[in-house]
Amino acid sequence: MAYSEMELLARTIQCEAGGEGETGMKAVACVVMNRVEVTYGEYGRLDTIRTVIYQQGQFDCVREVVGGRRNMQTVYNMRPEQVHYDIANWAIAGNRLTNLGFALWYFNPYKPDCRPNFPSRVGSFVIRIGDHCFYDPTDAYAET
Repeated sequence: MAYSEMELLARTIQCEAGGEGETGMKAVACVVMNRVEVTYGEYGRLDTIRTVIYQQGQFDCVREVVGGRRNMQTVYNMRPEQVHYDIANWAIAGNRLTNLGFALWYFNPYKPDCRPNFPSRVGSFVIRIGDHCFYDPTDAYAET
């Protein structure tokens, strides 16, 4: 059974940022929706929540294998709670965190410092929220 886009986003929010508090979960939802809405670069060729989330290699929560091991935490075994649906609806309605910019990427560096660029030179560090570092596109992103 295919999930609705709202269900898929709620599951992704829980899986990717369930332990990051409301702001962290909203930030992840913003990145997904920013990718849906961007009109240029690599993500400009994607136009739905589903195509963004299932784009190969982008979100660990849809990978069967991570780091050479079977991934036990995926969107398929999440049980979203009301907060995850509320945040998904909030983001789908067009709401965004103002301190996040137009972030298209995030990652957990597993250390206190965020890299200045991620991935490579196409993203520039904006803010750290919880364990995740968030990155806005640079001019170089448009060429992807």
